[in-house]
Amino acid sequence: MSGRATATADREAFLERLSAHYRQPLIAYFQRRVGSRDEAEDLTQEVFLRLVRRLDVETIDNPEAFVFRTAINLLRDRSRRGKTSTSHLAELTQHQPALEDISPERVLDSRQSLETVLRALDELDERTRDVFILHRLEGMKHAELAALYGVSVSSIEKYIMKALAHVAMRAGPP
Repeated sequence: MSGRATATADREAFLERLSAHYRQPLIAYFQRRVGSRDEAEDLTQEVFLRLVRRLDVETIDNPEAFVFRTAINLLRDRSRRGKTSTSHLAELTQHQPALEDISPERVLDSRQSLETVLRALDELDERTRDVFILHRLEGMKHAELAALYGVSVSSIEKYIMKALAHVAMRAGPP
């Protein structure tokens, strides 16, 4: 196994250990604060997505503190967005650019980003890709996917994390 492949495998193993250890406590934490199991699962997934995007995730000294600090920050961001979204929505609808104002460069960048993501998804095994697409694009919940594929919710979470890690790695820094 090459050095890069070993590093990738180590990273995925580390993220899976974090998921196994902290997923349920995070869901409980979010559920107490937002009142919805589905929303708590989505917020938990967002915490792990932020971990996947972090390049040096394996070097975190205190994973528990980092995971829950990320969760707190996510709730703060969510709260800020909720407070300002109403005022921004009115402003955006007044100043929304016409379709003609979208530059050709922006269209090209968007197409290239989409192509990168699609290539990354094509590199995944069929089940991982399908689970990811059904969850992220079709909005299926973890429990629904687990029932559909005849696997545990934990397996579905691992498929999604694997896909997120792979797409994030291929897409590069944000």
